[in-house]
Amino acid sequence: MHDSGKIILGLIIFLLLVTLPFSYNRLIAKNGVKGELKVEILPSAGDKCVRDKAYMRANHMDLLNTWRDEVVRQGERFTENPKGEKMEKSLTNSCLDCHSNKEEFCDKCHNYMAVDPYCWDCHLTPKDIESVSTGLAQSTTNVK
Repeated sequence: MHDSGKIILGLIIFLLLVTLPFSYNRLIAKNGVKGELKVEILPSAGDKCVRDKAYMRANHMDLLNTWRDEVVRQGERFTENPKGEKMEKSLTNSCLDCHSNKEEFCDKCHNYMAVDPYCWDCHLTPKDIESVSTGLAQSTTNVK
């Protein structure tokens, strides 16, 4: 029992090292270092959005997945917003009409939350659509 002091000191150091990540995270959350991400929603969106802001922040991916399944599998291409207006179930033709800046609106939140959505594997952003249409226009003028 001559090493009991070393054993106790080792246990204390071990417990400190094990609890350090939890203490660090608690300290950061308590002091608000991470903060809340601010994303501007365009004023033109207003009541035209499919759901309210709180719902969309929490459930937009579920909504987009549901839309995808309904459009592709059942052919249901339209929905209604809270005001009862008919809207197309489309990321590019509905959502991106008002939220057209993908870098500021989509990417900012997805990077903050460390998620990598696969939407853009198939869908084109407004800038991509513009560049594709300009490229097509230029290629058709070059053909003689």
